[in-house]
Amino acid sequence: MKGNGENLTIKSMNIKQQLTNIFSGAFERAGYSAELGTVTVSDRPDLCQFQCNGALSAAKQYKTNPMSIAEAVCSALTEEERELLTVEAVRPGFLNISVSGALIAERLNAIAADGRLLMPKTDAPKTIMLDYGGPNVAKPLHVGHLRSAVIGDALYRIAAFLGHRTVSDIHLGDWGLPMGLCIQWIIDNNIEKFGNGELNSIYPAATARAKDDAEFAAKAQTVTRELQQGDEYYYSIWQRIRAVSVEDAKANYDALNVRDFDYWYGESTAQTDVDEVITRLEAAGLLKEDGGAKIVELRREEDNEPVPPIIIVKSGGGELYSTTDLATIIQRERDFAPDEYWYLTDQRQILHFKQVFRTAALGGFSGAEFTHIAFGTVNGADGKPFKTRTGGVMRLSDMISEVREKLPDPRVAVAAIRIADLQNQPTRDYKFELDKFTAVEGKTGPYLLYTAVRIASVLEKADGVPAAGTYTAPASGKESSLALALDSAGDAVLRAFAEKAPSAVCDCLFEIAGKFNEFYAENRILTEPDAVRRNSWLALLAVTRRTLVTLLGLLGVEVPERM
Repeated sequence: MKGNGENLTIKSMNIKQQLTNIFSGAFERAGYSAELGTVTVSDRPDLCQFQCNGALSAAKQYKTNPMSIAEAVCSALTEEERELLTVEAVRPGFLNISVSGALIAERLNAIAADGRLLMPKTDAPKTIMLDYGGPNVAKPLHVGHLRSAVIGDALYRIAAFLGHRTVSDIHLGDWGLPMGLCIQWIIDNNIEKFGNGELNSIYPAATARAKDDAEFAAKAQTVTRELQQGDEYYYSIWQRIRAVSVEDAKANYDALNVRDFDYWYGESTAQTDVDEVITRLEAAGLLKEDGGAKIVELRREEDNEPVPPIIIVKSGGGELYSTTDLATIIQRERDFAPDEYWYLTDQRQILHFKQVFRTAALGGFSGAEFTHIAFGTVNGADGKPFKTRTGGVMRLSDMISEVREKLPDPRVAVAAIRIADLQNQPTRDYKFELDKFTAVEGKTGPYLLYTAVRIASVLEKADGVPAAGTYTAPASGKESSLALALDSAGDAVLRAFAEKAPSAVCDCLFEIAGKFNEFYAENRILTEPDAVRRNSWLALLAVTRRTLVTLLGLLGVEVPERM
């Protein structure tokens, strides 16, 4: 099957890409730009499977009637190409396209033989630095930490799957005055041993005391300064505080199946590069005095959205998050030399990262691409931030426990939590409704797992999977829809990577699961008397399950054997 001198069935191309090749050639042979031949999935599946709107664009470019262009493109298709598809030019100039069962079978059999064809690795790998998680030492993780962890973890898995070099750093909030407050409280109260439970009560108690006790607050500030200058006694207490907090964070992340971070660095790690930040900014002539503080002006005449100055050194001589974030960039450039930086925090930090990124660019800290992936909040059924039944801030461990009460299998519980979150665009707030997201029907993690487990059960009863290459042409529209949904999985993963939104993978998962269950409802696979058809269906099921497992794995969800 060839056209325009090219092999149109290159196995690494999905059907949409093959169609784009075909119609690009047809546009060119008809006398128009090949770029007009882009094919997309139809937005009217009741009419056709794919569509090409290039004739409408060509009409403006070539000052010609779009219907005439569409008809000319149809006429330019070769005989071999017409064997692969049916196409109709409809007013005002759309090309409605459906593909042959043979092309679908060829593609599905290629995927069955080599699952990597579904989503080939990139031929231009990048080093991507992902900064997510970001809990504060001495404070318990709460529901607000969920999104950074699961979105960041999913993006890490997706980027690595596509062949990029991924580096993750949790960037702990482990420096500054909160540490001084905790250390001074521990000293004043002669606390020799403490676990996470005790530590979680120390920080709020110390903070409350500092508001009413000026002497205590002054001592805590002195401790903070001396800790940062390397005092061994304070440093030993700080190490214990950090170790207890890290242990608790790891327990929470393990419960969510968040893969271990490559680095458990924090603000403390960047301290050795803070002076370098100031030196570089001064050398570039960017650092200015302002009321005793040192700032960098970021407002530029050409900016549509002016950014206020960033404070690098406070009037009292201390540094801020902005300073340590810039120092962290210096450290990461030295250690990893990333091509891209992806920071995941909530939307309240949008301005902060605009300031940091612009300062890094002005100061020549890095030539990499910086992206802040700002996410919305997790809300309760009332639309307000998710809280406990008594109205307090919901700890992440408590949220996990509530889900586990309804779903004892940890894999199913993880699926419920992660899919509830990841199916939303990161920027959107969403409501976490316990009963809704733990159900085995609807757009939930348990529904996706149940579908994969159901397929495994059918394959087990059938005594295995037929050999690759046994899938024949679809016998119904629902079967074609399922096969084409499977073929689109690679595009979904690439879109999730490009848009930095795992929701694209969730959309594909629900599409595949829905198409499968529609197909399954109308066919009795195990009792099908036609052996060829039965084996073809089993081959389709095998590819469906493998695709579901692969996509779920990219979202950090494992599929159990039974449910």
